[in-house]
Amino acid sequence: MLHHYFILLMLLLIATTTLTTSSQKQEQLDAVTRFQQYLRINTAHPNPDYSAPVSYLNDLANSIPNLRTRTLYLTPNKPLLLVTLYGSKPLLPSILLNSHMDSVPAEPAKWSHPPFSAVKTEDGKIFARGAQDDKCIAIQYLEALRNIMEEDPFFKPVRTVHICYVPDEEIGGFDGMAKFVESDEFKEMNVGFFLDEGQASTNDKYRVFYADRSPWNLVIKAVGVPGHGSRMYDNSAMENLMKSVEVVSKFRENQFDLVKAGVLPNSEVISANPVYLKAGTPSGDGNFAMNMQPSEAEAGYDVRLPPTVDPDLLKKRIAEEWAPATRNMTYHIIEKGPLRDIMGRPIMTATNESNPWWAVFKDAIEASGGELSKPEILASTTDARYMRRLGIPALGFSPMKNTPILLHDHNEHLKDTVFLEGIKVYESIIKSLSSFEGRAQTI
Repeated sequence: MLHHYFILLMLLLIATTTLTTSSQKQEQLDAVTRFQQYLRINTAHPNPDYSAPVSYLNDLANSIPNLRTRTLYLTPNKPLLLVTLYGSKPLLPSILLNSHMDSVPAEPAKWSHPPFSAVKTEDGKIFARGAQDDKCIAIQYLEALRNIMEEDPFFKPVRTVHICYVPDEEIGGFDGMAKFVESDEFKEMNVGFFLDEGQASTNDKYRVFYADRSPWNLVIKAVGVPGHGSRMYDNSAMENLMKSVEVVSKFRENQFDLVKAGVLPNSEVISANPVYLKAGTPSGDGNFAMNMQPSEAEAGYDVRLPPTVDPDLLKKRIAEEWAPATRNMTYHIIEKGPLRDIMGRPIMTATNESNPWWAVFKDAIEASGGELSKPEILASTTDARYMRRLGIPALGFSPMKNTPILLHDHNEHLKDTVFLEGIKVYESIIKSLSSFEGRAQTI
């Protein structure tokens, strides 16, 4: 009799385990499907559709218990969605997770699958523009909260947790995050810590970023006397511009040599990459007059500065060496983001014991079974700079390891297993950050 009872108990246990495993697999499939559905919404510039992703994300958030949503229109036709899980101690500074809805354009002819089809191949690769940058984290945030609430329906964080879905990050964030941080709604949120996008890691360790490089658009212009193509002139427009191009190229080469030698990573040097040259006298037939020397010539550069350099020293170099007035040259700089915070300090978040949020974040990664590589400066730019400018600690992080870096590339994709693992990582992060009651300080 006892033997039969034992067999019955074992069969019941096996059946329960099978049902649980089957249920978990279905939940994972559903999460991947929701990710694919989001990827199929075309939010590529120059004409991103923001109403559709806001509607989709709003419905998704409202399907999760205790989440509240609201939509802000700080710029017409560019909505910003806020998702909130209120904490038990609302006076404590809140946690803000960020994801941008827009993406860069894609060239369908150069993709193996249509860039907004979110095709999943047999090996689990999901192909879509935004798969890595950064629609993955948009869904992972919500799926992590869904899992937390399903595991414990009575879960209530100590600190309030917000998620913001913003427009226009890919074109500078000026109608998105830049306006949001100046709004009354943002000030009322009392943000204490900000988590934004990062980049994939090609090895077993997750990457984390504590600063961004700041972009400058630099245009150098040379003027001179026009003349016949057969004559030799001193200080002609083209001659002066080419001298400038040579000087800038030498500077770029010296910076790049530091990277090649392993002295500094790419994100910690100043890059000055030429993006266009403009000169010549139009002949009227779509070509240029080959027997005329132009009176004007200009070159454009994408310049990126790490927060560790002095921008005034670079401006001095530009004025004295790259575009000296003594050679009939002028220059114009468009600074596309802040370089210093409101206290005049370099825009960086501390990744040591001086920043208590760092230890909480690092411990959360380790608790999920992950490991962080050495903190980095991001070579490009994200919305995190707007938070750091206010003195709010901000880290860039996307849980993608053993993954090729494909943001802005053809055939951008993410494996379903990497996506699902990232959800578990965010569960740990959200629980840890929102339960932290220690003294939080600004950077």
